[in-house]
Amino acid sequence: MKKIFTAFDEKDMPEFEPEAKVGLIATVNPEGEPHVTLITALQAKTPDTVIWGQFSDGKSKEHVRKNPRTAFLIMTMDRSLWRGKAIWTHAEKHGADYEMFNTKPMFRYNAYLGIHTVHYMDLKETYGRESLPLARIVMSSLLTKAAKSAAQTGIADPILKPWGQGLFNRLDAIKFISYIGRDGFPAIIPLIQCQAADSRRLVFSPLAYREELSGITDGSTVAVFGLTMDMEDILVRGTFTGAHKCRGASLGIVDIGWVYNSMPPLHGQIYPETALEPVVNFPAHP
Repeated sequence: MKKIFTAFDEKDMPEFEPEAKVGLIATVNPEGEPHVTLITALQAKTPDTVIWGQFSDGKSKEHVRKNPRTAFLIMTMDRSLWRGKAIWTHAEKHGADYEMFNTKPMFRYNAYLGIHTVHYMDLKETYGRESLPLARIVMSSLLTKAAKSAAQTGIADPILKPWGQGLFNRLDAIKFISYIGRDGFPAIIPLIQCQAADSRRLVFSPLAYREELSGITDGSTVAVFGLTMDMEDILVRGTFTGAHKCRGASLGIVDIGWVYNSMPPLHGQIYPETALEPVVNFPAHP
């Protein structure tokens, strides 16, 4: 059972400030489903306030304005983790925090544009510093790799493109799963052992994070976010069908129904494919 705190340890807060970290925000879409976004400009402003900077438009920024319940995860380069829940309160387009984000090297010299909006969240709960259970993750990854072919769907019509399937099968990629808890807040769980059985199904051994993963009910909608150290990422959403025996190993199974490109500069749904629409309105030349 995790210890629950209502404020960050002030000694930890400086570790959230560097841009060279993994920052994730999980939100709830209008259909009540989880969505996960990579936001490296995520840090604590005070022990009970979380802030993050926006430099591109994506679904998470829409979601928080309609449903302010969020989950967050920060992972530093030494593999320390901080997780928790927070409530989005408001956004600002100027001020000291705006200036602070835009003077950081990553955003001051951004190839696209700088931070244009700062979002504020009230911390609801956090669990203190965590470490990845590396031994269990390695064992879970090996079990998943050995058993995943027995979990293939046998359906030829692909969902994941070869690039996306390859990302999930990279043992050096990191993955996370999110679901909506009974309290209406999303949760984020590291799922580094997750791999693609085929283009339509993700599988994972629950040996690592077994207790937390047991909180996901069979038939629920989950989101799985995959990320490489080159900051390439992909988000899928699907149905968690429970744990199944495959070659003697227990594997959790997620049947994919939706795929999303969350990388800037152009975010968008990949699957189901959307029809191309002609551009009919063009901006006038100055």
